[in-house]
Amino acid sequence: MRRSALSALIWLGCLHGAHAQEAPFGLSLGPVDTVPKPSMVDREANITALTYFHDRPLAAGIDTDEVILEVCRDEGLQQVIWLSRALSEAELPSRYEAIYQEGVRRYGQPQTEPGSETVSWPSGRALLAVRKAVPGERRLTMLARGDRYESCSAAHQAATGHLASRHASDLILGQTP
Repeated sequence: MRRSALSALIWLGCLHGAHAQEAPFGLSLGPVDTVPKPSMVDREANITALTYFHDRPLAAGIDTDEVILEVCRDEGLQQVIWLSRALSEAELPSRYEAIYQEGVRRYGQPQTEPGSETVSWPSGRALLAVRKAVPGERRLTMLARGDRYESCSAAHQAATGHLASRHASDLILGQTP
């Protein structure tokens, strides 16, 4: 197995450790004392998003383009997003399949969203999606949420008029919230 696929499997494996508050990259969901210095910081209402580009420690994997940590004011770290580098049509199937199979092994059969290339494992609060990148290439996105994410999202909606998931989508798509 290639190092990149192994990194993704380790990432996914961290989602469902023995302790319910474990998060990918050796982090813990909930209160945050320290995190590595991010490449970029974005704040909107009660959420601070820390973005790590491929040159930073959390995003150092061979197929990793960036990692986003979403830290909620009251709930702490509640969402971790991993974005792959742009993958060719030839590279995508093997990388997707390895991650998908590990998700099935850990959480069972996923739920699918009709008409999309997105699968989710509600019991593991995990999601795997394929998104378009540049023409002829696509990107994998993995997401892990903490058990207090809904509370964070409700506070975010009260302050901004939209759910926290919109903030995350804007960050993933590179749009200004």
